[in-house]
Formats: sequence, C-alpha cells, structure tokens
Amino acid sequence: MSCSGHEQQQPHAVLVPQPAQGHVTPMLHLAKALHARGFHVTFVNSEYNHRRVLRSRGPGSLDGVDGFRFEAIPDGLPPPSDSGHNDDVTQDIAALCLSTTKNSAAPFRALLSRLKENDDGTPPVSCVIADGVMSFAQRVAEEVGVPALLFWTTSACGFVGYLHFAELVRRGYVPLKDESDLTNGYLDTEIDWIPGMEGVRLRDMPSFIRTTDPDDIMLNFDGGEAQNARGARGLILNTYDALEHDVLRALRRTSFFPRLYTVGPLAANKSSVLDGIGGNLWKEDASCLRWLDAQAQREGPGSVVYVNFGSITVVTPAQLAEFAWGLAGCGRPFLWIVRPDLVASGERAVLPEEFVRETRDRGLLASWCPQEEVLRHPATGLFLTHCGWNSTLESICAGVPMVCWPFFAEQPTNCRYACAKWGVGMEIGNDVTREEVVRLVGEAMDGEKGKAMRASAVAWKESARAATEEGGSSSRNLDRLFEFLRAGCRD
Repeated sequence: MSCSGHEQQQPHAVLVPQPAQGHVTPMLHLAKALHARGFHVTFVNSEYNHRRVLRSRGPGSLDGVDGFRFEAIPDGLPPPSDSGHNDDVTQDIAALCLSTTKNSAAPFRALLSRLKENDDGTPPVSCVIADGVMSFAQRVAEEVGVPALLFWTTSACGFVGYLHFAELVRRGYVPLKDESDLTNGYLDTEIDWIPGMEGVRLRDMPSFIRTTDPDDIMLNFDGGEAQNARGARGLILNTYDALEHDVLRALRRTSFFPRLYTVGPLAANKSSVLDGIGGNLWKEDASCLRWLDAQAQREGPGSVVYVNFGSITVVTPAQLAEFAWGLAGCGRPFLWIVRPDLVASGERAVLPEEFVRETRDRGLLASWCPQEEVLRHPATGLFLTHCGWNSTLESICAGVPMVCWPFFAEQPTNCRYACAKWGVGMEIGNDVTREEVVRLVGEAMDGEKGKAMRASAVAWKESARAATEEGGSSSRNLDRLFEFLRAGCRD
C-alpha cells in the first residue's frame, strides 16, 4: 500500500505504543497533536491495556471521536487469570518485550490489512508511527507498503545510551565481570567517548548494562531496538532542543538519523476536542486536587512534597518503610501515590499503622492521580520521583524541582542530567534511609541548594514554554513532521 496515490486525501496515521503507561501517555499526546492537525488517527493498544483503560475510565472511554479510533491487538502473554496475577498491574517488561516482538506482528499485519480494505469509509492508512521498542510494527508496515517512523519515548540522552550498548560490549565495559562491580566503584568509570554525553559515568547509562550475563534480555533487546531506529523513515523524540542541546547536536551530526524530530514536551499540546480521551491504566483520584487547594490555603504555595515512583518502579517492604518514616520526619505536608503493586514481593503495599496515624493531618495517600495537574498546582513545591522521562518533563514544564530515586532503564541517565546538567534535582542513594529522605527534602525545600534548584526549574519551565509556543523549536519541528507525513514520507 503506497501513500503516493492518496496525497489529496485525509492522512491516516496508525500509532502503536509499547503496552506500558510510560509509553502510552506520550504516544497519546502525539496522536492528539496529529488529530488536531487534520489527521485521521488509529491508536493501537494491547488487548490487556484496552481492558485496563475501560476499567479505569469507564465504558465508552475508548469509543473515540470523529477521526480518532482505538484498536487492540494481543501481546501474546497469557491472561493474568492463567498466570495467577492481578489483572490491574504492569506486566513484566522483559517478558512483554519478547512476547510482542514474537506474537504481535501477525495481528498487526491483519489490522493493517483490515484498515486497508476501507469498508467503513475511513481514509487509507498513509503512515505508521511505532514505539521505538515496538519495531516489529515498523517492519510490518514497510513490508505492506506503508512508510513507518519510530517514536522513542525516552529522553534523547537515554536513547543515545541504548544506542551505545553494543559499543560498551565491544569495548569490554559490559557485561560486568562480577556482581561486586555493582558496589566496588566500577560503575563510577567515566565514559568519555560518547559524543554529546561528556562526563557520563557507567552508572549513568541505562540500567540494563548492570548485568554479568552477556545474554541478558533487556541488554540485548533495547540495544538492538536502538540500532533498528537507523532504518526508520524518521525518528521522533519527546524532548526539545535547548534541554538536550549537546546530545541532539551529536545525533544530528551522524548520517543515521537524517530526519530527527524533537517535538516535546508533547504534554504542552492540548486539544479540547479530545479532552475526554485518555490512556490511564489506573483510575485517577481527582480528590487530591481539592486536598492541595486546602494545603495551599493553610500552608501556602510550594508547601507540599509530591511523591510518585511511576507505573513500573517497585520497592521492597524495607524501602517503603524508609520512605514513609522519612516523609514523617521531614515535617512537610505530602501527597504520596502508592500503587497497589508498588511492593516488589507482589503483596499489596501496606504502610506502618503508626506512620499513618502520625501523618494523618498532613499526608494524603492515593493509588493514582492526574499528575500534570498535581505538578502545576501552586501547593506543590517538590517532586520525589523515579525520574521516568514523562515525570521529568512534566516536572520541568511545571517548574518544580526534584529529589530523584531512579529505579531502572534510562532513569539513571535522566537523573544524571537533572542533577548535574539542568540543576533541578538531587539524588537519593539506592539504599534509601529515612535520614537521607529527611535531609534531602529539607535541603530542597529550605536550603540554599533548594533555592538554586527552584530558580533553575523556573528557567527551564520558561524554556519549555518557548519551545512549544508558535515559532518555538518544537512547534516548528511538529510542523516539519506533519508536512513530511502529509507528503507521503517523501522529502
């Protein structure tokens, strides 16, 4: 199916996110931006996540609107009822990566064929935008004659980290020689040969390099998917030029990515027509916004510590207790998002009863929330975060400094940049203690370091706004992307 014969028709983009919250969210932002520019959009969830969205947002939430439809394909994993797991948790990421690659290509091919038949009057598919770690969709699209682009939902520095996994292996840095390399200082080895990432250390690279196994699934999968991006018609990144200037300049100097579109922060693009369309996999508790209103009146602006470790991070019961007693000890009002599956053991997250009693008057616990609204709320003064890229960007857009506790993937890379490059964060060690939580929250809220972080956060907030407003770098890049797609992915 070629797009050359359909240039005068409405363009039809099919978007395929990896079935995890941190990938669905930015892909949905991009889908809405395309729809606002006149594209017909088909958004392809996994069947498992399709059911989760229906539960979290209610019947009819995936009906779409005119020109925006949802479809679903299987991910190939056994149903949770068969595997003995809750049907409202993030699936194992390694298993999901392998399963979608092996099992989702054929259903996606069938979907494209059905859309090609055009029985319901929808425009012919003109392009596919696949998640960077769902490159099977890129391959299938090109095989049936539909041009495909890749959207890596990571930071640019995270993507470049994955791109250099193979070279880290070739040079002998990875895999680790022994598990003692995790604690003996080896991870502090500086990697001084990655263009645009001067000063980065081994510990700042995406965490999948922290293995002694040369056949480690995620080391090979993410490294391989990054290399696959070299064959895409274009590469889309949810970042903006001023934020990651050095690494983006290095990417653009290579011959591998001649069409690089930095279009972020995508969350800044709002469409009132699509306000009712969302992709949250847990039900949001909007009552926390009223609680923040009360805190703003009682304690003043910037008084609340917001704590959320995202959709995938898991903690041990001991770490959960340390964070709890650290929040209790800091004396600040806090909003803490505690997912049902936050604890690594698979048990429900249970906080100490004494902690709950002691903090009842100044703490609020919720299972999920509208994070962008929480971060923009005047009461929010600090974000204790895992440094996922969506959370990092949303914090930057809101001008809120961060205390960072990276968990896995490219979160250590994001943490490094937030703390060392952008001046908006401080890092908590992996072996978190309540004393460290108290110290860092206190410094971030009341100390000189915190004052400098807030000033930097405000400056980056303005920088993000400038990038996305009309004439800004990301706005121009979105225009370039839309025109490339409308032209049938031909220059």
